Amino acid sequence: MAFQASPFLHPGTVSQTDRLAIVHLKRDLQLPTILRDHDEDNEGYAEGKVVNTRFGSFPHTTLIDLPWGSQVRASKVDTGSRGRRVKKRKRAGSAENSGPTKKVAKVDSEEAPIVDIAAEEAGTATPNTPAVKEETEAVAAASGFIHLLPPTPENWTSSLPHRTQVVYTPDYSYILHRIRARPGTNIIEAGAGSGSFTHASARSVFSGYANDQGVDGSPPKKQKLGKVWSFEFHEQRHEKLQKEIKDHGLEGLVQITHRDVCEDGFLVAGASPGADAVFLDLPAPWLALPNLSRSKPPPKHNGGRSKEATPTVPEDASSDTTKPWISPLNPSAPVHICTFSPCIEQVQRTVSAMRRLGWVDIEMVELSQKRFEIRRDRIGIDHSAQLGVQVSPANVDEAISRLLDVEDTFKSFHETGEKTELKKRDRPNPNNRAKILESLVGRKVYKEGNLAHRSEPEVKTHTSYLVFAVLPEEWTAKDEEEAKLRWEVKAREDSEKPKEVIGMSKRQIKRTAREAHKLKAAAKTASMPGDETREHAEGVNDNTLKGKGGVPEEACGSIKQELT
Repeated sequence: MAFQASPFLHPGTVSQTDRLAIVHLKRDLQLPTILRDHDEDNEGYAEGKVVNTRFGSFPHTTLIDLPWGSQVRASKVDTGSRGRRVKKRKRAGSAENSGPTKKVAKVDSEEAPIVDIAAEEAGTATPNTPAVKEETEAVAAASGFIHLLPPTPENWTSSLPHRTQVVYTPDYSYILHRIRARPGTNIIEAGAGSGSFTHASARSVFSGYANDQGVDGSPPKKQKLGKVWSFEFHEQRHEKLQKEIKDHGLEGLVQITHRDVCEDGFLVAGASPGADAVFLDLPAPWLALPNLSRSKPPPKHNGGRSKEATPTVPEDASSDTTKPWISPLNPSAPVHICTFSPCIEQVQRTVSAMRRLGWVDIEMVELSQKRFEIRRDRIGIDHSAQLGVQVSPANVDEAISRLLDVEDTFKSFHETGEKTELKKRDRPNPNNRAKILESLVGRKVYKEGNLAHRSEPEVKTHTSYLVFAVLPEEWTAKDEEEAKLRWEVKAREDSEKPKEVIGMSKRQIKRTAREAHKLKAAAKTASMPGDETREHAEGVNDNTLKGKGGVPEEACGSIKQELT
């Protein structure tokens, strides 16, 4: 089988058979469909596989090999006879039916096989013998159209089948930015749900395929290939998402595992994903945080579990608990994490568990999206034939002309007793080709009216609290020894370095001498004996000069001699 790139990564310029496409009906209303050139489910349409919408029916044959963004008209499809019970024809040669036999499809139920009636009456039919039918070419209908768009994570988020509450584009775009998702990154996603974040993260980490050659046939480049390691607890959601990943060509970029990460951890087949970033969309993310450690945490760091238990190793990894702890994180780089919680109580418990487990730079963010609708408000009686226009006089002149017409009709009715009406041929048609061209070229209707913008009354996103944190690299004893060898630290001894003597200027010496003379005079006038006065003056001079004044030893001796 030839290699095909994912339509989410390389959609090409036109739609192709057996590839995903998005049918855009209107704003916030899109349908995903895989284009088929024939009807594999035998739905009974003569035109083959058909997409039925509120704007009409669209056979897949009219959607294949079209440039992305094309507008497609609806087709005339006979939906009334589909699935009807078809009666058996009489045997050939009977009185009621003497003509040649025809092949008619008999459908007893939706699960019943289609059987060729003529072959059944001849005795050569089998339950797996399909009826022979020829697909007819689709005929365009008078009204109804859709637009054909390429699959992107944004379009897929708007059109995917909701199995759980999804992470919308405003949220996952900010999350991928904060957790440093880039080509070549390994991301752990717990709680895949409907797969909205899965498709967006797969596009963010994509840096090439693991095949021998590139998409365009060029030789492969030696580079780190990114991958999304997704985990889902619900079995049915896991099976559906696994099928979607296969249909969308993302098998090499996304590996989804059915597991309870709170109990069994994040190892896959006993190996570490080596994640650089983590996204947890779980009811209790604090229970999964101990399994995202760089080393085996102690029993008290169990994130608030009722039982004192350490994170366990998955059964497929190893049943021997004596083996060393294997971390699912990248050991050589900081790991960024984001948790998605709708309640503030969940945030509080998550933050408490993060602080105990060594996460830093913890921050909580709430996103609120508000979209604005921009349109032109037009009013006036002249626009009464158009939809969405307020039928009222646009100005005083139009109101006066309207009143004159009403008065003329009223006056004519009372004079003649008959109501004057314009004939059909005299009444202009505002929707004919001439009027439309005149309005587009001359009047420029699209520029009329007042340009206004209004915010949407409803918030179209899932409001939740985003908790971000960073787990730095682990500093081991080996790193400490290497740091000591690389940056040698020498302890300084006081005896090795002589004390520095700060010299004094002549001005400072004179100022200190004057202060000493004042102290000497104060000591002489005191009422104490001469010997005690001399001792007090000498003591004060020593303390003042040496301790507080900062006078050098040689200067202190000369000043003291002058005082005594």
